[in-house]
Amino acid sequence: MSDISGIAIFRQPYSDEVTLVVQEEGTPVELLSCADLNNRSGFVIAPFEVKPDQPILLIRPDRKEQLSLSALSDLSPEIPVTNGIGMTGASRMHYAIDFANEHSQLELDTFKKIVLARCVDEQPQDDRKPLDFFLQACALYPRLFIALVWTAKSGCWLTATPEILLKGEGTAWQTVALAGTMKLEGEQLRYDAPLKDVPITWTTKNLKEQRLVATYIAECLEQYASDFSEEGPSTVRAANLVHLRSDFSFTLPDNAHIGDLLQSLHPTPAVCGLPKKSAFDFIVRHEHTPRRYYSGFMGMLDPQEQTSLYVSLRCMNIEQGVCHLFAGGGLLKDSVEEQEWQETEAKLGTMRRILDKKRSATQGDACYRRDART
Repeated sequence: MSDISGIAIFRQPYSDEVTLVVQEEGTPVELLSCADLNNRSGFVIAPFEVKPDQPILLIRPDRKEQLSLSALSDLSPEIPVTNGIGMTGASRMHYAIDFANEHSQLELDTFKKIVLARCVDEQPQDDRKPLDFFLQACALYPRLFIALVWTAKSGCWLTATPEILLKGEGTAWQTVALAGTMKLEGEQLRYDAPLKDVPITWTTKNLKEQRLVATYIAECLEQYASDFSEEGPSTVRAANLVHLRSDFSFTLPDNAHIGDLLQSLHPTPAVCGLPKKSAFDFIVRHEHTPRRYYSGFMGMLDPQEQTSLYVSLRCMNIEQGVCHLFAGGGLLKDSVEEQEWQETEAKLGTMRRILDKKRSATQGDACYRRDART
């Protein structure tokens, strides 16, 4: 495995199997637009902001294997880890400055919504390797898409995300609008999926945020799908958090142009804002910490078989001696800074629990029913 130029290991939600994708020769294809993914296949890792030194990367599956978690552990594929790029997480003060800048624009009606992200640095207290973190994530979070990816260009990234960006095969496709966040506490933690009996009351801010995202998704699909249907919103669980989700099913008459649809969808208002272009431009100019591959997307792209692409939320960039953890939250005009900070703290807990070697799977999200839709 020492000569690999790209590797991805991922597990779909509720699956007992993992998929290993390895590019053994050459380097992953570098693309500067989602539209360039038209008629291509491979494992995709895309950043929030696509640029020459931070391109969309396409790992060619020279090897593609389905394995059990135990078989993967025995195989122990080597994931390279660099010495770091000198990036450091933003402080509480920096978050306050970013919030004030973005919130002032919301009050001026420059944006309907904008997403504020931040990064924190955590130093692992043991000598575990990236694969160990991946296996821990799989044990803790059976409901989530788990992926561990490395290329020389991107570095090493681990994600445990609940959000589908685009999934399907043939003409049958789906996506979701996921927004709004609440932390499960006390008696709520006893409930497993489905969550219809959980006593949760959503705030007006969360309901409004989710509706903005769902409306944007619907407008994108009108341009590319011959028909679509929307279900929801419903409450879904991701680790110890719950979100509001609307599910979209649609027909693509021509799946050779998936890249064009991805260009329209990414970045969604769930990770960027509305209006999309002005919110995106403001984020890349003013956020203290570059997002890099956080709030991009990753997964298998294969128009001839099955495509499963997920938004890269709840993720960390693993470097030698340090892990950069990322989280963000959507701001509206009535957002309160301390509440938004606490939401990002709750989201950072997803990765922090993976780094905590003392925490077992029984303390996490591991007890679930396979027929549950969360």
